[in-house]
Formats: sequence, structure tokens, C-alpha cells
Amino acid sequence: MFPTATTEMPSTKTIISAAASAAATAMLLRSIVKDYLPSELRHYIYFKLKTFFISFSSELTLVIEEYDNLNQNHLFKAAELYLEPMIPLNTKRMKISMPKKESEASISLEKDQEIIDIFNGITLKWRFISKKGKVKYIPRSDHYDSTPVTKHRLFELSFHKKFKKMILENYLKHVVEKSKEMKEKKKTLKLFTLRQDRVSGRRGDTWQSVNLDHPATFDTLAMDLDVKKTITGDLERFVKRKEYYKRIGKAWKRGYLLFGPPGTGKSSLIAAIANYLKFDIYDLELTDLRNNSELRRLLISTGNKSILVVEDIDCSIELHNRIAEARALNPKLNHSYINQGNQFQVTLSGLLNFIDGLWSSCGDERIIIFTTNHKEKLDPALLRPGRMDVHIHMSYCTPCGFKMLASNYLGITDAEYPLFTDVEELIEMTKVTPAEIGEQLMKSEEPEIALRGLIEFLEHKIDDDERKKREELSVAAEAEGSQKLEIENGNVEKRVGIRNNQD
Repeated sequence: MFPTATTEMPSTKTIISAAASAAATAMLLRSIVKDYLPSELRHYIYFKLKTFFISFSSELTLVIEEYDNLNQNHLFKAAELYLEPMIPLNTKRMKISMPKKESEASISLEKDQEIIDIFNGITLKWRFISKKGKVKYIPRSDHYDSTPVTKHRLFELSFHKKFKKMILENYLKHVVEKSKEMKEKKKTLKLFTLRQDRVSGRRGDTWQSVNLDHPATFDTLAMDLDVKKTITGDLERFVKRKEYYKRIGKAWKRGYLLFGPPGTGKSSLIAAIANYLKFDIYDLELTDLRNNSELRRLLISTGNKSILVVEDIDCSIELHNRIAEARALNPKLNHSYINQGNQFQVTLSGLLNFIDGLWSSCGDERIIIFTTNHKEKLDPALLRPGRMDVHIHMSYCTPCGFKMLASNYLGITDAEYPLFTDVEELIEMTKVTPAEIGEQLMKSEEPEIALRGLIEFLEHKIDDDERKKREELSVAAEAEGSQKLEIENGNVEKRVGIRNNQD
């Protein structure tokens, strides 16, 4: 029999003692390195060691920092938006925030967390890193101030290095496109207006905004279906034609003129267009501007994918014409006297250059909308294609428009209430705006009562219209009779004069 070889396992006490000895040795070495080696040399040794080990790895890492020097890195923001819906549900820590004037919360990764993404069968690993660093002063958007930044934030994107070309050429473009879609879904529409205390030249002080919560949509507008289809079709064609506008050498913009009586839904149509396209609205009051230069600065400070609205353009033009006429009649009239109250020095040529000149190309995917109650008062130069491309007549309410209003206000259809026929006949006999009909339908939540009240209102309106017509005819007849009498008296005087001359 051969002796059996036995292997004795080290005791727990021996293992703990060895681990403590190794830890003590490591701490001693670290202390010696820290005390006797300069920081530059330490960093150099660390970099060389890291490079050495990386050389044996097949993994490649791209670093996407939040700021590129002092400029914001748009790829970092795109990565934030892209990764937001991919954060695993079992994540124990997430960062959540709600930016000012936004309606939806934003979720993002906490530091040192990772997300795995698959693209065309390639596995990619995203890792978010946030650490304190030296203070950087990042310029604000208005270029007149800066924001101190102490946190250094970045994403690390790791993948097999053989896929480098595909990631750089395809995947990063995919991230940017998906982030744009996410941004559009999360976007809260804004209504911008001019600040009263704005400082000339400072873009950040030019506009102030509120959330655009107007509920109007093309489904609720009291307009004929054919008109709605025409408008939505034109809008869809416009937003898809970026390359087309570039190819033909035109600015990517579209002009709309909304004209018609007050109360016909011009403002509601503007809100419906904004909700349909997800475009912000910039409400521009021309009478608040000092000169053409300020008008150009305002155009530059508006964002892409926006609607610029000038309401009651005929009133602004009339104001300018009154001043011009006053100066023409009395050249010695004091300049300051003319401009008391409302200063208005924006000229027609400045306005035309604003909507169709060189300055109109400063920005993409813009819609310019003018509204007016009196189209005939506008200068023909404003109305030609290229400036106001689409003219939309906002007419009085039609039977089709009434059905939509009844559905919106009372939730009923013509099949449920025979009174619809009476209302439609009366609407065709008079001129009534959608606003007037809506006001009548709001007076009762009971459909029967509301419809009978509307019928009574329309009957009174028809009677008033007929009475006004009779009065106008009476006045016209009196004027015609008076004119005839004057002519006859004139003829008599002429005949008397002729006889006197003959005598």
C-alpha cells in the first residue's frame, strides 16, 4: 500500500491574515506613490497601463460629453432623449424632472448606470457618467450672460471595434432621428408674445411664452369638409417638401391669408393648424415695433417649425398710411407729434422684405399667417403668391358648420332632432357667424331648449335684417327723389335763364 497524499485546506484565520497583509501592502504602496510621485507622473503611468490593457480588448468606446468646449453638444441631448424610453422597468434609481412650462416629466439615468441596445444585430452598451470638475462658464442663448457648470456629464458608448464604421455612419444618425421623434411627442406647444420690457439686441429678452392649451382641431372646426381637406392637404405637402424647396431655391415657408367677418373662426383655425403640425405660435403686433430693423431681429429670434401670426394686418397698414398721408399734407408737421401714442415706423417695403425677401430665408419650416376683416384694404403687393400663397375665406356659418357646432356643443346629430332642418333653412336666409351660433347653443345643456332658442334668435335676426333693408331702401328712395327734384329745379332755372337771355 502506498501512503495516501493528503492536502490540508488553509484555515479561515490564515486566509483573513493573508488578505489583511495584502491590503496593508497595497495601502502602503498607494501612500508611497501618492507622497513621492508627482501627479503628472501618476496620471501618465495610469494612462499607459489603461492603454496597455485596452490594446488587448476588442471593445471600442465613444465618449459623448455634454459640452464641446463651451458649446452644447447636441448629440448628448439626442442620446438623453433616445435612451429615455429604454430605461429598464426594474431600475432602482432614476432621475426625474419637469422643466419649466412643460407638461410632461422627463426621466433620465442616474450616474454609472448602463443600458444595452441592439441595432442591426449589434450589441451596444451605454453608460452614463457624472462627476464633479472644474467650474466652466457656459454662455447662455442670449450671449449676454453665462451659467456656471460644475458637473462633468458624459455618455460612454461601447461596442465591438469591427462595427466602428456602421456605428459612426448609421447608428448615430438613427439615434438623432429617434430623438427628434421623441422631442416632437414630448413637445408642449407655446404661444409667444413680445415682452414689454425687452432690451434691444438681446434675443433672450425678446419673447415671453405661455403654454398653448387651445383645444381647437380640424375635427371641431365649424367649416365645410372640403375646405378642411384642402387646408390639411396643403399643410401636409408643405412639411414634406424640404428638399423640394431647397432644389427650386426658395425659402421653406408658406403664407396664409385668413379673411372674413369677425367671429368666423380665424383664431380657432390658427390654433387648429398649430395643434395639427405641433408648431409654436409667435403673435406679432406690428404697432409695437419701432422700425424695420427690430422687425428683422424678431424674425431671426423665432424658432423653426413655428407659425408667425399678424392679426388684423389691415389695421396696421391703415395706421402707417394715415401717418404717411399726414406728412404728405403737411410736411412741416412735427415728427414727434405724429408719433405720439402709437409709434409705427415699419414700412410696407420692410414688411414685404420680412415675408418674401432675403430675411425670410432665416429659418426653416415656417408658416406666416395674416388675418384681416377687410381684404380689399390690403396693398396688392401683400397678396401675391410667394407672400400670401393661400387665401382662405372665413365665411358666415353654413348648414355643414352648424352640424359641427351642434355636435361639439350639445353632442347631437341631425338624425336625432328634426329641428335641425328648421335651423338650416333659417341659416341660409341670413348671415350669422359661428361665434353667434355657439353663443346661443351654450345657453342651455338641454338640446331641445338650445335649438329652439337658436331658432328664435335666427328669426329675430332675419326680421332685423329685413327691417334694415327697408330702411336702407327708404333712405335710398328719398335720396333719389331729392336728386330728381334738384335736377328738375335745375332744368327750370336753366329754362328761365334762357328766356331771360332771349328777352
